[in-house]
Amino acid sequence: MNLQKTVYTILLATIAVAPCGAYALDYNVGRVGFKLTGYGTAGILEPDFNTPDFVGDWRVRGEMDVRASDDNKLGLVYALDASAIDEDKWMREAFAYWQNRNLGRMEIGFTDSIARKLGVGLPDVGGLRVNDKPLFYKKIHPSGPVISDTTLTTGRGGLRMNLATMPIGMAQYGLSVVGLTDDFDYAVDAGLKIRRPSGKVKTAYSFGASFMSRPDGYRTDAYTPRVYADWRAQVSGGMNLQYNSWMWGLTARLVYDENPIGPISDGLAVGTGVSYDILNYSISATYILSDTGVWNHDVDDYIDHTAIASFRYKYSENVDCWVSLGITTETPFLAAGLRLTF
Repeated sequence: MNLQKTVYTILLATIAVAPCGAYALDYNVGRVGFKLTGYGTAGILEPDFNTPDFVGDWRVRGEMDVRASDDNKLGLVYALDASAIDEDKWMREAFAYWQNRNLGRMEIGFTDSIARKLGVGLPDVGGLRVNDKPLFYKKIHPSGPVISDTTLTTGRGGLRMNLATMPIGMAQYGLSVVGLTDDFDYAVDAGLKIRRPSGKVKTAYSFGASFMSRPDGYRTDAYTPRVYADWRAQVSGGMNLQYNSWMWGLTARLVYDENPIGPISDGLAVGTGVSYDILNYSISATYILSDTGVWNHDVDDYIDHTAIASFRYKYSENVDCWVSLGITTETPFLAAGLRLTF
């Protein structure tokens, strides 16, 4: 490892994202509110502990809302991030919503499915975006299809309507329908989250299911082939358990394609992880198993194992740095970076 080159790369990355914090905004005028949030992460990643390579991530999200009455709020949301740019898209999400404090929330536009929004992720304190199209696969290309996300998703590319209740006791329910896209005819998603946020042991459970009619060149995981099939079904489940400063998570996602044409991209992904916080320091360990080709006996499975250990130091409310050491099935790697939030 060339230490001088590594330090120099991190410094350049820090300068690149540092101005983001200057534009934070949270402003209210009467019944109208404006909010701008986001983050920028810049650092390095070294596959096989060899030559450092720049890795960056960022997201900007703007929201405007109007309090129509004491119980009702209308709003608009637009967000853009590095993941969307990688896929040549002009937005991560763009939608309008209506929220009633007694009934729930309705969203119409381009956004994640309700099953994903009510899902839970894996504990991770690094900056490699483990729960959303991991950054390390931008530098370490797998030799086979990998289902990297253990939370159910049907993408953000079609016009969608999400409906979610307000919490009813410990439970919250949701349903979404999406169409008007070239990727499939339509998709229906359902989600459930059960939370117990008080007490010495805090828990959250999530369950999701979806049905997609005639996927035609559809792809949500960036590391799987496009899907051509009669239909696609998915189910997912997850659990987060918190005890004092300890957090443990367990998630799973199953994907099934009926009569697929071309390369196989369905299967299962299972993940688990644990994290611990003390003062300004956090550590975590995360493991994800991806197995594609599970339902098709005419092809060999492609199995990928990924394990990551991460450390984070929070310098201030808006600035922290992180280091991650990990290994995929074929490649170990080291990553480090700086994250600014606003």
